[in-house]
Amino acid sequence: MIPGLALLQSTTAFSSGITGYFKNVGPVGAVVLAILVLFSLMSWAIIIYKGASLRRAHSQSDTFLQVFRKSSKFSEVNSVCAQLKASPLVGVFQAGYMEVNQQVRGQGAKQEGKEKDAAGPKPTVRSLDALSRALARAATVESTRIERRLSFLATTATVTPFIGLFGTVWGIMSAFADIGRMGSANLAVVAPGISEALITTAMGLLAAIPAAVFYNFFSSRIRVLGSMLDDFAMEFLNIVERNFT
Repeated sequence: MIPGLALLQSTTAFSSGITGYFKNVGPVGAVVLAILVLFSLMSWAIIIYKGASLRRAHSQSDTFLQVFRKSSKFSEVNSVCAQLKASPLVGVFQAGYMEVNQQVRGQGAKQEGKEKDAAGPKPTVRSLDALSRALARAATVESTRIERRLSFLATTATVTPFIGLFGTVWGIMSAFADIGRMGSANLAVVAPGISEALITTAMGLLAAIPAAVFYNFFSSRIRVLGSMLDDFAMEFLNIVERNFT
């Protein structure tokens, strides 16, 4: 290629704005950019989804705790669980409520055929340890549910800068190859390769930075929900111990 013509093409490409930079990208750079765009789109979809779901989870958890603490019977709380399914506390409560019911029914079955007083026997739970295990198992299931898809944000934040770096290295290699082929190191020769290198680096950071920011933000929100799960399980156990033992 004639150096003057190369300089003219390079100047025309760079003077046309962002689209001019992308027109200069070679096949390898285009593949790298496509991968980075895919990562970015998927991470933004997860950011929007997790933001909405965690907001609902926090809001409905606050509502559920108000209902739970105002109600005098577990059956009253259970009747509103269907309306507050976004709250992870609902899953823990239902697991504990089911375990209490099973233990109380088992205790009632043992009383069949025995003489009962007028008021009937006080319902009791046989094992608080079994109830504690049921609550812990449900809390683990709920924690896994609210953390779902969050790992992709961590993967995006970690991997995309390296994918962009690969594009950078390839662009620099292309620039040096053009220098050797043209026998010149002027701007018209090296600019396309350097441009490709910088574009992939920028796209890698553009995908990684929001993913890292929202991953840390969502992780802090999930830790709050995890603390609420632990506190609720202890509160549920205390109520059962006071009323069913």
